[in-house]
Amino acid sequence: MFGKILSVVDEKIVLENLSRKVESTLIGVHVVFESNGNRVVSEIISMSIDTIECIMVGEFLDNKFFSGIIHKPTNDSKVRIINKNEVISLVGNQSISSSSDLYFGKSMIYDGFNVSANIDNFFSNHFAIIGNTGSGKSSFVARMFQNLFYRKENIPLNANIVLFDVYGEYHYALDRINQTKKCRCKSLTSDTKFPKGDVIKIPPYYLEVDDLALLLNADSPSQLSIIEKALRLVYLFTEEEEKVINHKNNIIAKALLDILTSGKSSTQIRDQIIAVLTSFYTKDINLESQIIQPGYIRTLRQCLNIDSTGKINAISLVIEFIERFVNEELGLNKSMKPKYYTLKDLYNSFEFTLISEGVLKSDKVYDQNNVLKVRLDSIINGEYGVYFDVDKYIPKSDYINQIFTSSTGEKAQIVNFNLNYIDERFAKVLTKIYSKIFFDYAISLESRGGFPVQIILEEAHRYVQVDNDINVIGYNIFDRITKEGRKYGVILGLITQRPSELSNTALSQCSNYVILRMFHPNDLTIIKNISHSIAEANVDKLKTLRPGVALCFGNAFNIPVFVKIDMPDPSPNSSNAHIVNEWFKSVNFTPVINNDVEKNEVEEDLLH
Repeated sequence: MFGKILSVVDEKIVLENLSRKVESTLIGVHVVFESNGNRVVSEIISMSIDTIECIMVGEFLDNKFFSGIIHKPTNDSKVRIINKNEVISLVGNQSISSSSDLYFGKSMIYDGFNVSANIDNFFSNHFAIIGNTGSGKSSFVARMFQNLFYRKENIPLNANIVLFDVYGEYHYALDRINQTKKCRCKSLTSDTKFPKGDVIKIPPYYLEVDDLALLLNADSPSQLSIIEKALRLVYLFTEEEEKVINHKNNIIAKALLDILTSGKSSTQIRDQIIAVLTSFYTKDINLESQIIQPGYIRTLRQCLNIDSTGKINAISLVIEFIERFVNEELGLNKSMKPKYYTLKDLYNSFEFTLISEGVLKSDKVYDQNNVLKVRLDSIINGEYGVYFDVDKYIPKSDYINQIFTSSTGEKAQIVNFNLNYIDERFAKVLTKIYSKIFFDYAISLESRGGFPVQIILEEAHRYVQVDNDINVIGYNIFDRITKEGRKYGVILGLITQRPSELSNTALSQCSNYVILRMFHPNDLTIIKNISHSIAEANVDKLKTLRPGVALCFGNAFNIPVFVKIDMPDPSPNSSNAHIVNEWFKSVNFTPVINNDVEKNEVEEDLLH
């Protein structure tokens, strides 16, 4: 049926159709052009009565397949359908327990052939799994991990996979991993009432300036200095007062002198000093501190009294008393950073920081920075405070090790973070904080890549966005990981239904793609742009794919290939609501009756 080559333009080859038939079953099948010992492989993308159009996908060199083209067919090339051994070279290893390849599913083109991805090329590069709601993303992810951990041999016992599960879909789908002899899946949950697994806990003392900026929703770089100083001053609230009293006295004294010399009215000065000393005081400086003068003794509070002329008569005595505690050479050094502190300690430090910065002198500056303290207070006293309730010091290496330790004390290869019980903003913050913890830990290791970790983000378009992070802290952690993470073994897996809402930086750094059914024009345009080596006809097929069928391409695949994914066992809890079952099932409805009149009216209505 294959006639002579009519044209070769760029990657496309047009052949004469000798059979004069349009055989649609051949669309997607590969043909081989042989000449002078070279074998060029092309995919049939369209047929007409007169011609067959192909696109070149790769070639065999020394009996090994390579994607991409160096040689092109000549006019005298012999053209034939690809043979069985060549198909295996294209779709991957046929074993489901290979040490080098992971079984993904069945080929949609070649009946009876499995499709696999090279494990190293897939999991050592950032990847994206994209598809509309109901296309089978969750089923694919569940099946992928089941294929990886259900195997009887070549099991990845040292894997460190983190899955951020937005809807709590994967708990049951992955729990069966625990029934295998060697692998474990651990659940960490945001459900504090009826937890299935350990409740998420982040030690507050791990939080750095950038983390707190995200947690407290800082919106200006100028707020970072306040956060940074609060982290330094938290030491003053974790040690015995005798060790830090001189530092506290120095800060309180400077703050009070700022108020006393602010030029504000006497009433404002008195009220602000009383407010400061009500919250922060030491045995040396407090409202009951005695100011001794020849012939009488007054408390500091009494010295703030305002006379009939509207002035603080004893203000000079107060200033003289306060100045005794100022020490310009006194400061905190790095060794004074506490190992352990609570959010409450940090809150006290924020209050102390605000007065030490003299923000009381400016309402605008005070309001801008006080909002951080207010937000921290809402976390401490709200429902999210429990996630930071850690009552002892844990070294970061031990904490990482705990995360990947199952309830039975064995190594957990996959950890599922169930974020279903917190709102979207807080979930975004948690994923960023955890991702930064893993990334920073990987960077800190002497052996580069000694802690490979795959961070999988369900509904990634919610989190991997063009946020204000870049304007406030100077970077976005997900963009940073996609640009720098590979060399440290920190890999992002993005699962999303809206690639157009993802950060372009993050998406562009992905090397492997699994694309399920897609409809939205903007999303399809993005897919076309990232899949320039794929026939446009194949991208167009994405709109009509059945659930559970995906187009896979990238470094881990020899060629772009359509895959039928096996159903996961068990399946994730991600199916749509069954409206017919709910609407038409029988119900026993009892009307709510408030009084006898309504009761009679309802009974009459029911009779008629």
